[in-house]
Amino acid sequence: MRFVLIAVLALSVTGCTRWSMNHHLNNAYSAYDRGNCEQVMLELSKVERASRARPYVWPEVSMMRGQCLERQKLFIDAAQTYEFIIASYPQSEYAYRARARLETLQSLGHYPTRSAAVVRPTRF
Repeated sequence: MRFVLIAVLALSVTGCTRWSMNHHLNNAYSAYDRGNCEQVMLELSKVERASRARPYVWPEVSMMRGQCLERQKLFIDAAQTYEFIIASYPQSEYAYRARARLETLQSLGHYPTRSAAVVRPTRF
């Protein structure tokens, strides 16, 4: 009987955490649709706290954060967030989307393409 009680308690806590994470993620998407990036950032922070054992949601959270940074005209921060997604989750759908966002930012002139350093001789 004790085992059943412990199993039910463990499953209920896991389910509550997942429900909470999904609830905050849905709230973040709703706030993004309304253009309220401050609320999005708050909801994403709540998702991150609830998702420590669920790393599959991290690239989605980072992608939404990058989109809000873009909306707030913080283009360099958004681009660095996208680069983080590409480096950390290279095989995810969000890495593909992050590459597309970086190309868009570069084509609009909001984020310069990285080029090799120019070596100039010094004069003595």
